[in-house]
Amino acid sequence: MTVHQAIWALLSRPRQLLVARWNWKSAVFSSSLRALVFLFANLAAGWQAATGAMLAEFLYRGVTAGFYGAITQAFGAVQPAWCAGVFVAVLLPVLSHSLEISVHIARGTPRIITSLISSVCFTIFSTLFNLYAMRRGALIVGDGARPMSDDLRRIPALIAGFVSSGWISANRWLRRQPQVLLCVLARLDHVHDGTR
Repeated sequence: MTVHQAIWALLSRPRQLLVARWNWKSAVFSSSLRALVFLFANLAAGWQAATGAMLAEFLYRGVTAGFYGAITQAFGAVQPAWCAGVFVAVLLPVLSHSLEISVHIARGTPRIITSLISSVCFTIFSTLFNLYAMRRGALIVGDGARPMSDDLRRIPALIAGFVSSGWISANRWLRRQPQVLLCVLARLDHVHDGTR
C-alpha cells in the first residue's frame, strides 16, 4: 500500500477505517500521558490552572486520540515504512494541534506555548512509536488485535526495538551518505575555528 492509497482508503471508507476502528487503546494512552504533560507544564501557574489544563487535555484527547490512532493504524501497511512515518509525523501534529490550541485558548490555559511545544514533541515521537508498534501487531484494534494485557507486556521490547531501529536507520543512512557526513564535519570544524 502507498501513502496515496492509504489516504484514499481513509477518505472513501471513513466509517470502516475511522469510526469502526476508533482506537480505544490510543485514546487511553494518549489522553492519560498528555494530561500529565499539561499538568506539569502548567504547575508554575498554580494547582488550579494546572488541573484545569490537565482535565481539558484529558477530555479532548479522550475523544480525538482514538481517531488519530485509527489514522496511524491505517498507515501501518504503507510501504516504504519511512514514507508512512514521515507522513503521519507531519499530518497528525497538524491535525491534532490545530484543534488542541483552540481548546486551550478557549479555556484560558496559562502556559499554552510551553504546553503546546511539549505536546507537539510528544505527538511526533508517540505517533512514530505507535506506527512502529502497529506494524508489529501491537496497539491495534479490529482484525488481528490482541488483548491490552498482551500489548502492555510487549511495550518494553517495542520501546527497545523502536529506539534501536532509529539508531540503526540513522547509521545506515550516514554510511550511504559519506559526503553528507564529511560536509557536516567540515562545517563544524569551520564553525569551531571561527570561534577561537
